[in-house]
Amino acid sequence: MTIKVALVGAGAFGIKHLDACKLIPDVEVVSLVGRDLAKTQEVASRYGIPHVSIQLEDSLAMREVDAVILATPTQMHASQTLACLRAGKHVQVEIPLCDVLKDGQAVVQRAEESGKVAMCGHTRRFNPCHQWVRQRIVEGSFHIQQM
Repeated sequence: MTIKVALVGAGAFGIKHLDACKLIPDVEVVSLVGRDLAKTQEVASRYGIPHVSIQLEDSLAMREVDAVILATPTQMHASQTLACLRAGKHVQVEIPLCDVLKDGQAVVQRAEESGKVAMCGHTRRFNPCHQWVRQRIVEGSFHIQQM
């Protein structure tokens, strides 16, 4: 089964998600939302994404969208996550989930009520610096200095 995804945020982090999604056989990005329509269309055509908008609601209205990835500014995360859950979509949001605790609590409550997955994630483990440090740990070059 192919999971059909809408990606919100056509900037640097959105591009990282698009590159990652291309490597997952059963994921298809079917909608891209960005702030600037022309730039968003340019990114969508590079990645073969058929639907483009500057409004999250347009993607949420698409029946075929199973899940949404939010790569948007922090102050938008909680409200956009809630909108995705209300639309019946699973959602992955970049860190942090919110900048106000009560907004994060509202997301947790709505996710529990909806039965949909709402998760925070980040791509730091793919950062070359982090990979370099991990490799040093795995090969035994680094040792715990203090705990």
